[in-house]
Amino acid sequence: MTARELDAAGIHEPGLRAAYTRCRDLNARHGKTYFLATRLLPVDRRAAVHALYGFARWADDIVDDLDSTTTAAERAAALTALEAQLENGLRDGRATEPVIRALADTAGRYGIDHRHFSDFLASMRSDLTVTGYATLDDLGGYMHGSAAVIGLQMLPVLGTVTRHEEAAGPAAALGIAFQLTNFLRDVGEDLDRGRLYLPADLLAAHGVDRARLEWSRRTGTRDPRITDALKAFAAHTRTVYRQALPGLGMLDPVARPCIRTAFVLYSGILDAIDAEDYAVLHRRAVVPRRRRAAVALDGLARALAARAPVRHRTQTVTGPCPTAVARTAVFKPVREEAA
Repeated sequence: MTARELDAAGIHEPGLRAAYTRCRDLNARHGKTYFLATRLLPVDRRAAVHALYGFARWADDIVDDLDSTTTAAERAAALTALEAQLENGLRDGRATEPVIRALADTAGRYGIDHRHFSDFLASMRSDLTVTGYATLDDLGGYMHGSAAVIGLQMLPVLGTVTRHEEAAGPAAALGIAFQLTNFLRDVGEDLDRGRLYLPADLLAAHGVDRARLEWSRRTGTRDPRITDALKAFAAHTRTVYRQALPGLGMLDPVARPCIRTAFVLYSGILDAIDAEDYAVLHRRAVVPRRRRAAVALDGLARALAARAPVRHRTQTVTGPCPTAVARTAVFKPVREEAA
């Protein structure tokens, strides 16, 4: 975390500053797409976003680290310990673990519902024992805790120009769309972990089952039935992106460029998968660097344009505190168009 970001957020105590910096490091290492988008947020809101995503990455690492030699029982115990630390930290803010301390501070500053964190950990725990899902509805129950709540946690930080309740549905849908994209991109790696997030009923509709996916992963052999199933999953994912799209216009204008950039980059992963003819069982699809750079530059231009009116209002109405003006002018009960 840069000193400028921490100062702008009003985070001055050295231990708390170190805690937020730890979260930023986790986000930078694991979430390159979203870390890039976060740079487009107003400087005073970046620390909170890093705390939210840093916690999510830290918990996910407990469950998913392929290089770890820990057993399932040891990972379950680590999650139990994390839950206890989280409960204590949210209750009194006195957590010793830096990631928990930053998260608890952010939750307190923005009034984030604590149930979103417990729902998230419940889904993380299910990853220790659940290896597949029969239907899209079954998968949806898991994704409420693992993805939808991430969007809901973000709303108070981003701010909206509508009622919180109106923005909540699209925010949850966007979190789900991002995770569905990850499921498709990472299907081969997830099989290596013993998990499959593509629902069995969707696969069966195209004559595919888990064994056929594992065979394709193991042998490097393509199968048109697998391609058709993956295309169907991608089509479902694009539907969820369309459900999330109206939420971009509900955001505080100065936060829209960040989320719009993440929206374009993440949905661009689907385009990359399509361009590679759905070879996700054999290689990881990535958005080309030139495309990422173009989207980031467009996002920067939009961010600067969105902040200009805020700076103008600050100078002409309230003096030298742009963050305070942004919060009071557009920070309502706490999400533009796509491309």
